[in-house]
Amino acid sequence: MSHGPGPRRAPNQKAKNFRGTWRRLLHELRPERLRIGAVIVLTAGAVVLNVAAPKVVARATNVIFEGVLGKLLANFGLPDGLSGDELAQALRSAGQDTYADMLSAYDVVVGQGLDTHALMVILLQTLSLYVLSALFLWLQGHILAGVIQRTGQRMRAEVATKLDRVPLSYIDHGSRGDMLSRVTNDVDNITQTLQQTLSQALNSIITVIGVFAMMLTVSVQLSLISLATLPVALIITLLIASRAQPHFTEQWDATGDVSGVVEEAFTGHEAVALFNSEETFNALFEKENNRLYNGSYKAQWISGTIQPAMRVVSNLNFVIIAVIGGVKITNGQMTLGDVQAFIQYSQQFTQPITQLASMANLLQSGAASAERLFEIMDAPEEDDTATRALPERVAGRVVFDHVKFSYSPDTELITDLNLTVEPGQTVAIVGPTGAGKTTLVNLLLRFYDPQDGAITLDGVDTRDLARNELREQIGMVLQDTWLFEGTIGENIAFGASHATPEQVRAAARAASVDHIVRSLPDGYDTIIDDSGAGVSAGEKQLITIARAFLADRQILVLDEATSSVDTRTELLVQKAMVGLRQGRTSFVIAHRLSTIRDADTILVMQHGDIVEQGNHETLMAAQGAYYELYQSQFAGPEGEDEPAVQVDPLLAAVGRDPRGNRL
Repeated sequence: MSHGPGPRRAPNQKAKNFRGTWRRLLHELRPERLRIGAVIVLTAGAVVLNVAAPKVVARATNVIFEGVLGKLLANFGLPDGLSGDELAQALRSAGQDTYADMLSAYDVVVGQGLDTHALMVILLQTLSLYVLSALFLWLQGHILAGVIQRTGQRMRAEVATKLDRVPLSYIDHGSRGDMLSRVTNDVDNITQTLQQTLSQALNSIITVIGVFAMMLTVSVQLSLISLATLPVALIITLLIASRAQPHFTEQWDATGDVSGVVEEAFTGHEAVALFNSEETFNALFEKENNRLYNGSYKAQWISGTIQPAMRVVSNLNFVIIAVIGGVKITNGQMTLGDVQAFIQYSQQFTQPITQLASMANLLQSGAASAERLFEIMDAPEEDDTATRALPERVAGRVVFDHVKFSYSPDTELITDLNLTVEPGQTVAIVGPTGAGKTTLVNLLLRFYDPQDGAITLDGVDTRDLARNELREQIGMVLQDTWLFEGTIGENIAFGASHATPEQVRAAARAASVDHIVRSLPDGYDTIIDDSGAGVSAGEKQLITIARAFLADRQILVLDEATSSVDTRTELLVQKAMVGLRQGRTSFVIAHRLSTIRDADTILVMQHGDIVEQGNHETLMAAQGAYYELYQSQFAGPEGEDEPAVQVDPLLAAVGRDPRGNRL
């Protein structure tokens, strides 16, 4: 199994740069800075309103308490209307110094009950504060959701654009499933992390500041006690987070590997079933799935202990404040409403700290995904600076001048390749597997650049051309067909988006696929998916050949283009290609030598070098490497006469026998 692009981390390794990764991730939000400014203002407004509410509620508590005490003191025989210093003096005269101290903090009037009007005003004020705070938070959430989703959209677009600029070797060395997981799962995890943490972090930080300021207005002593719990909370959070981080890294690496196994199992389903390898893939899937389970379980379990630990600290803080606050009430240093408000504030103070601590698992998970995504975004790009330009349509003269190339430094493939192809020539490239046939075409298309030597098109070094401009001149049909989900007409018109329906049909006729398409119920509007479901392998190949016809490029590359069609269809395609190749430079890679007998030049490659060159008759007469290849394909067993064959009228019409030989 390949494991995707970029260097692999061991499961127990931490993220390379947690702070740097988050700094870079937040930098991705710069295009949204005005909206983020609005989010901060709305969050601050919501927090201020929310923080002010307990102080207002404290007044309501005091109003209720004062009403209860006023009625209660009237029952003790004190005269109605007594209040303030007179009430305190009367209580002290009666030997009730403790009550006198306690009531000194209140505005109690003996005989006066609950002030309903004052209480209703206070409650309406409280309700208004909470409603406005909720409205601000709703607006903040609405704006922030747009900010985060647009950021995710941009990141996906950046990665997609990046993948267009990286060398083919970078794509080849990775698992498609893992790369797909980075672009989908990891980006989704990043946006979810930003969505859940940005709003909560802003709210928590502003709340901590605002609440602490309000706590100081109530009691400096109790505020300092609450503040003392912060170092304890911070130490607990850092200790637990440091143990959880490696498991989050393993979780998202394993997610990519699971996606890779699933992608390979589905795309190669027929081969897996044919070789009875279901158990092998099941075992591989189970291994990666277990690794994902273990990583996710440990990451979530360890990070999940942060919140319970913080709750213990919060409850301890609550008990201390309740005890000291009770003493202050009896001493008259604080009112009941003040203590109630401070307890609310202490909960509001520790709650955002607990939330910030519990966000550690989200932050670590997001950092692990961001690092995987940034590995793609930091991958080396192809140098595509163009110093030369081509005319709209080239003549098609291609020269390989002392080209050297290897995929890896320790293994040479092409050592000294020299080749000149004149405009309009058809060059066939044959040789055993691994001889370098497809590599030659990859160099022409600049999927790779040679380490030494030069490849020129009409006298211009291809390295001086933009890759897009070079490839605009080249049409290609690969052995592995590629179709996308859409109509057959759209698939044929791929690369020629402005083609008319008539031009599409003309290309289909040239590729001998028109009659097949018209036999389908929806004709050219028939929907096929990316695997070509609904059409046979040969029909898929014909559709891709029609696509090359329609593109009308001056240089053609046919890499085993007829390998998936039957003999009769192949001969019809060959006949159509004779007209297509007129005036165009063509490179034909073939294993079936019957398909390239008409080539102007046949190159025989072995170990990356051209060992023979000439036309079919010349090479057969030389009885060298080409002759041996040809004989291995068409000669019967020694001492056995070839059986007589019946010539099919259709084959005879195109001038071939069943083996592809000219009649």
